[in-house]
Amino acid sequence: MRPRSLALAAALAVLPLAALSLGTATAQAAPTPNAAARVALPQTVTPAVARSHKQGDVPADRRISVAVSLKLHDTAALDRFLTAVATPGTADYGHYLTPAQFTERFGPTAADVEQVRAFLTAQGLTVDAVSANRQVVDATGTSAQLAAAFGTHESTYTDPQENGRTFFANDAAASVPAALAGVVEGVSGLNDHTVRTTRIAKPSAATPQATPSGYGPATYDGAYRLNQLGADGTGSTVALWEFDGYKSSNLTTYDSQFGLSGPAVSTVSVDGANYDASPGQGQGEVELDSEIVRGVAPKATQLVYEAPNSDQGEIDMAAKIVADNRVSVISISWGSCEPDTTASSMTAVNNSFKQAAAQGISIFSASGDDGSRDCTRSTSGSTVKAVDFPASSPYNTGVGGTNLKVSGTTYSSESAWSTAGGGVSTQFAKPSWQTGTGVSGTMRTVPDVSSNADPNSGFAIYTQGSSAPGWQVYGGTSAAAPLWSGFAALYNQKAKAATKPVLGEANPKIYAVTTSASYGSAFHDVTSGANQDFSTRTGYDQVTGWGSPIADGLATALLGGGGTTPPPTGSCTAAQLLGNPGFETGTASPWTASSGVVDNSSSEAAHSGSWKAWMNGYGSAHTDSLAQTVSVPAGCTAKLSFWLHVDTAETSTTTAYDKLTVSVNGTTVATYSNLDRSTGYVQKTIDLSSYAGQSVTVKFNGVEDASLQTSFVVDDTALNVS
Repeated sequence: MRPRSLALAAALAVLPLAALSLGTATAQAAPTPNAAARVALPQTVTPAVARSHKQGDVPADRRISVAVSLKLHDTAALDRFLTAVATPGTADYGHYLTPAQFTERFGPTAADVEQVRAFLTAQGLTVDAVSANRQVVDATGTSAQLAAAFGTHESTYTDPQENGRTFFANDAAASVPAALAGVVEGVSGLNDHTVRTTRIAKPSAATPQATPSGYGPATYDGAYRLNQLGADGTGSTVALWEFDGYKSSNLTTYDSQFGLSGPAVSTVSVDGANYDASPGQGQGEVELDSEIVRGVAPKATQLVYEAPNSDQGEIDMAAKIVADNRVSVISISWGSCEPDTTASSMTAVNNSFKQAAAQGISIFSASGDDGSRDCTRSTSGSTVKAVDFPASSPYNTGVGGTNLKVSGTTYSSESAWSTAGGGVSTQFAKPSWQTGTGVSGTMRTVPDVSSNADPNSGFAIYTQGSSAPGWQVYGGTSAAAPLWSGFAALYNQKAKAATKPVLGEANPKIYAVTTSASYGSAFHDVTSGANQDFSTRTGYDQVTGWGSPIADGLATALLGGGGTTPPPTGSCTAAQLLGNPGFETGTASPWTASSGVVDNSSSEAAHSGSWKAWMNGYGSAHTDSLAQTVSVPAGCTAKLSFWLHVDTAETSTTTAYDKLTVSVNGTTVATYSNLDRSTGYVQKTIDLSSYAGQSVTVKFNGVEDASLQTSFVVDDTALNVS
């Protein structure tokens, strides 16, 4: 019988940590040491701690809410799918997933959630909610309970670079028991330092007026030829990503002034936030976003998602938008500079952005209004080169800023806005599609595109003034992001009419256009101006990206670059599709496997090398599985092969007690059992040519009965196409 470890069960048994005696203490006690092995969660301390002055302990009974983010599964397969779904000509192109399909294939499992829930409740925390995509578990507890649960300590600090602002934070990285390390991505909410700010700018003399000045819809729609698409946004829905509220009456005044009509704007509350009864300082941002989208795509439906301005609020908003799946475009005009933002929180938000890409949702984010020094108004300061998140996410199209000159409603010229955000991310690697930029290095650069943002060539916006609402002139990349979001709404309407896929993740398609002969007819290449560290130039630059839209030319280029998958032509490039086919990395990825299946013990020899996949062999009722998802190109023949060794203690020569099934997309294509015992490996081959042009999940599933072990050992797999 196979000597299997009971380490996981043992680890789970010790999850409930020793409870602290809370009583009525006014100061937080130090975390109680725990004998169970713990694993630190990297990048869970706000960078502000290193530069701030510690004042004392957070009171032990202070209640704090946190978001525990869970890891995605099979991320290598997810990355392959995201590439394929955005690439014309692939079998997966435009075949977006539903939230349920994404969660089933790549999301945390229900068992993952229950494991985290059990841990949190054992520590005395209250589990408040679990996101519908299972990526976030929200919980609340006292400072002392959080200290015990996550092995850290909560203190109060003052930040000398933000006028002595007081905040609380964990002193060191959070940690979890080792049994949870493979499930938990991070913990957010242990500090309240990082807040999102608007990317809005106004001229120095910004007094509300009775009549509008600045650019109205006719001007920006005409200059960028948005009015030449023959679309009004009908059937498209845009999410506005907000941390404040708005007054419907102000939006109505804007519509009336410019003769616009469309579906009423509605609010979607996140974590109980709803600012509309009494909007705060960010009201102008929310109303700017809505009014620009209305000016570009008046018939598009707008959903204003409003969340608490915190790490947890941002994480929960991202998860809710993608789980709701009510929109095809997200417009983001709030952000924080990367160096001042907890990296684990950015990762949690970015996981939901991956889901957005898989579901066909476009995201346009303002690149910031502090040029290449995005931390100018926050902790790290103006000496640090930095970019803005979420614009730096590879699944967002970062939108930079320009100064637009017009002749009436016709485009005249454009130059870079001197404080348009742009530069190099320190968080995200350069994605494969970010080519042709002429920028060396391995990290993502921002922005990708741009449009008018200089407040000196600003937009007419109706919003709250110092004492009453009125007309103001607003700019900032906060105005550029919703303009591009409006374009995506128009494009999606046209794509639907042409039976083409929605825009989805925009960057792979935009970069394909900019590196083609269509670039000159799709973009205004902005070649004058600079921010602090980067200058414009021909083609791509880190101030204006590829430039501003020539909307009808860009839509034509994008529509011509895709559509329904072409029929098989009979030609195929020979390839082996499976990742880690012989398991020699020593880990399962990109396979998804039961614990302990990928193995290098001497009890069962590998076919070659040191590692193999060993399913079952317990001598008791047990199920093991091994699966991987790949795309089989259209027009190919496809053959799955693998070497199989069946080692069994069963003596029957007629009854199949223990079975291994091989399935493709849930359909069984082969079955083996203890009756297929052999002294060594036997190669098996299965024809999968009928799956050409499809995404397929190949799964091995071993089921063993209550006695007499059978081991199914698989090695040197291959899925060859030719």
